[in-house]
Amino acid sequence: MSTFFTTNRHGYSVRFSPFNPDQFVVASSQFYGLAGGGTLYFLELTPDGCGIVEKRTHHWTDGLFDVTWSESNPEIIVSGSGDGSVQLWNTNLSSNNGPPSMVYREHKKEIYSVDWSKVPYEQLFISASWDSTVKIWDPIRNNSLSTYIGHTQLVYNAVFAAHIPNTFASVSGDGYLKIWDILCYDLPIASIKAHDGEVLTVDWCKHDSNILATGASDGLIRIWDLRNFGVPITELKGNEFAVRKVQFSPHNLSVLASVGYDFTTRIWDFKKSNEAIETIKHHSEFTYGLDWNRRRRNQLADCGWDSLVHVFKPDCLSDKI
Repeated sequence: MSTFFTTNRHGYSVRFSPFNPDQFVVASSQFYGLAGGGTLYFLELTPDGCGIVEKRTHHWTDGLFDVTWSESNPEIIVSGSGDGSVQLWNTNLSSNNGPPSMVYREHKKEIYSVDWSKVPYEQLFISASWDSTVKIWDPIRNNSLSTYIGHTQLVYNAVFAAHIPNTFASVSGDGYLKIWDILCYDLPIASIKAHDGEVLTVDWCKHDSNILATGASDGLIRIWDLRNFGVPITELKGNEFAVRKVQFSPHNLSVLASVGYDFTTRIWDFKKSNEAIETIKHHSEFTYGLDWNRRRRNQLADCGWDSLVHVFKPDCLSDKI
């Protein structure tokens, strides 16, 4: 395991580069995101894989809660912050600690989620906000392309479908999971009360576009199939407190990871068991960020409020090729 310490910053999100398996970025905030500014750390694994070095940083005047890489340009990063703005950073144009190339200001409250479309010809990114809206953006335009109003409470997470064009999912404090066609602004194409509590996270399966996972404040993870959307196909149990993020493995259809407020990172295989196949306890505060490395099999990164960023391979996946 490799570890990096974000001094005086508390981790909220970590994302591996889709281009270089050794590079990743961490979005962090001062004072647990309650006050102060935010910092993006551009990090790189050392050649032996045992260390992490800081390549550059960029600072913002408010806390940074999420970050995503462009899928077409390895120099472009998008982040979302507590002041309701979205920042686009071009590391090819900005010096270390330099300002963002563009700032988009339309949301009225905190932005808790950003995501870049994985469909090759869709050069779009999405933002989800505590103002209860989701917006779609073209990075070369100053204004959003469209705004989606359907949730009655703050939206925690919105993510594009891995392989379905023009489609994204969103989850909210209202307990609902909604599926949207970006060309239909008025209403979601599907909606279900996914949890009794607030739904904090959603992800699409990378190998089956009909499968999604949600995680919520009730500590449960539910797996959904769009072909039978009325009830979850399974429910994963074991988290003691809220599930902050879930993410399907890019290498195994039924494997996913989660992090949460019980300071743990858990690995699950929903086709084998409704209990975690491994529980990792290497944080001492809320664990917020999580990402699989698409270019290095079974490698994970996580980060948390204890200012620690870990890159590791779970023991339970060592026998999976």
